[in-house]
Amino acid sequence: MCGRYILAQEAKLSRAMQLGRIRWHFEMSYNVAPTQAVPVVRFAHGEREGVMMRWGLIPFVAQGVPPRYSTINATIERLETGAIWRGPWKRGQRCIMPAAGFYEWHVNDAGQKHPYFIHLADQEVFGFAALWERSFPPAAPMIESCTLITVPGNDLLREIHNTGAHPHRMPAILAPADYDAWLHGAEADAKAALRQYPSDVMTAHQVSTRVNSAANNDPELIQPLGTG
Repeated sequence: MCGRYILAQEAKLSRAMQLGRIRWHFEMSYNVAPTQAVPVVRFAHGEREGVMMRWGLIPFVAQGVPPRYSTINATIERLETGAIWRGPWKRGQRCIMPAAGFYEWHVNDAGQKHPYFIHLADQEVFGFAALWERSFPPAAPMIESCTLITVPGNDLLREIHNTGAHPHRMPAILAPADYDAWLHGAEADAKAALRQYPSDVMTAHQVSTRVNSAANNDPELIQPLGTG
């Protein structure tokens, strides 16, 4: 699973995602955590728009109440059959969660758990494939929320991400050429865009366990361990 990532500056993300309409506002972050409001790109009114959504999908039928189980990640294997994923998938509620890097955790032979920072060599800003949903509390504003899609890990991520309830997986990172297919293409074309990103254009290094706390949010979080 992917439970933490980082954001570039708002202007840089807006340019990279080629937005037609900007409805988001956020600060650069080195430690984006579940339940926070995060920037999301979706296709609406014939153009890409940038909006803010809660990270952790709240089903339409939940009346705005977050489930007791984690909904920050949806596995590719259950998009069409999972109780809370199949609705957004069938309705074409696909979106992109922009990022500049992400964290995964590794347990070594001594049983020690260490975070690693992963980023791309070929994209400074990139997009996770995601789904979004609307839920309506009885006496409160509508909530829009999202979930990040995961796929089986490539060689690098299978080696690093060996802990948690769903080890050896990675976020579904989209190639820029696949953005349109994912956002508003046919279902088959969108599914074909969900692939393992190649290991040879990904870079990873161990970082401080300070990232374990969402209260920590500074550039030192992504520095290689021992260089801060």
